[in-house]
Amino acid sequence: MEISFLSAYYQNQKLLMQMPGSLSHHLEPDVEGARMIIDGALQEKRKVLSEMESKALLSAFHIPVAQTLVAHSPNEALLIAQQLGYPVAMKINSPDITHKTDSGGIRLNLANAQAVRGAYHDIIENVKRNRPDATLDGISIEPMIVKPNGRELMVGVICDPIFGPIITFGAGGTAVEILKDRSVTLPPLNNFLVKDLIQGTRIAKMLGTFRHMPPVNQEALESVLLRVSEMVCELPMLMEMDINPLIVDETGALAADARVVVEYRPPNPDRYAHMAIYPYPSHLVKDMQLADGTDIVIRPIRPEDAEIEQEFVRNLSEEPRYFRFMNSVQELSQSMLARFTQIDYSREMALIAVTEEHGKETELGVTRYTINPDGESCEFALVVADCMRGKGLGRLLIIALMDIARSKGLKSMEGEVLNNNSNMMKLMERLEFTFEVHPEDGGVIIVRKVLQ
Repeated sequence: MEISFLSAYYQNQKLLMQMPGSLSHHLEPDVEGARMIIDGALQEKRKVLSEMESKALLSAFHIPVAQTLVAHSPNEALLIAQQLGYPVAMKINSPDITHKTDSGGIRLNLANAQAVRGAYHDIIENVKRNRPDATLDGISIEPMIVKPNGRELMVGVICDPIFGPIITFGAGGTAVEILKDRSVTLPPLNNFLVKDLIQGTRIAKMLGTFRHMPPVNQEALESVLLRVSEMVCELPMLMEMDINPLIVDETGALAADARVVVEYRPPNPDRYAHMAIYPYPSHLVKDMQLADGTDIVIRPIRPEDAEIEQEFVRNLSEEPRYFRFMNSVQELSQSMLARFTQIDYSREMALIAVTEEHGKETELGVTRYTINPDGESCEFALVVADCMRGKGLGRLLIIALMDIARSKGLKSMEGEVLNNNSNMMKLMERLEFTFEVHPEDGGVIIVRKVLQ
């Protein structure tokens, strides 16, 4: 029992260290296009997207989907089937019907025009009889997906009133409710967290070599889960989603069917306010160049930056180290290092300036703020490497930090500066901070800036 506790503790510590980044550097999603699809449905006072809209949403985030067209008459169904090529699958297209099989709304493996015409009439009659209350919007037609080695999986999203979006994964197909094989996790995800999510299900054992079937393309499956994570991060109006089945085999993954439920949310200056765990704000990463030609990247700090953060502090001379920490600290303790690099981006921000030397990043400066309990102001700090003095790096960092604070809706920024820190005082003066002597320590100046 004690060993299991130690194992669980070790696993939880690894999970805490995960800081998922964006997939945008691989292939940029069409976030704006996805939002337009959702806005279009909400303007029509619909919360449930059609199958075509749902698949378009997935396509915007580069999730492979089965090509689908909608027919509104038997003749149109024939033309579409001819265009797609036989055999085809036909499914009722209705925002009110989740389980199409139960309502008699699916016909598979239709190999000729006669079968397509008959299936069109049968589906309409069955659905009108079984679901007379449902709104019908034609019949969707897609090529019959034939994957002899395919495993049918399910990827879902639900929205909890407390925890926000939750991603689910497990066995899919028509028996999903009976099997009840699924694991759940909070986004955002990275490769480590995706593997942990998959391994939490029974069907994970069937994804490797199974009987006569080769192992599935694990990378394709993980990519879909990462893209779903990206969807829920960037689309706060996404309330529910079911990709069922997601067919995965040795060649890749394909979303055969999808259902999406959306809901209007008022605009929020904090783009990730709907998330329980704030994702890494990759949109804040900026490539810049100093006046002397040095190429730098200013970006939010990550947990894996602990090593370069420690090296940065070690290399500071005594004076800037004292100005920053107001004591003679030589290096950061492990608790301080964790505190400085494992941050909650919704309550604080730390920007580091880095440059690449010999294939390795070197930290040149860092600035950070922590939001005060009033929720309207923040306290900041800044320190730059000795070799960066007088090159304008401190100014760039502070301006970037103020921009982020403004976007968060903060009204003011303040900090404490030793009165003999002349370089910092000059920078604060140029940035139009106000000065006030600390009421309890005359050697400390409180600097404050109203953020317009």
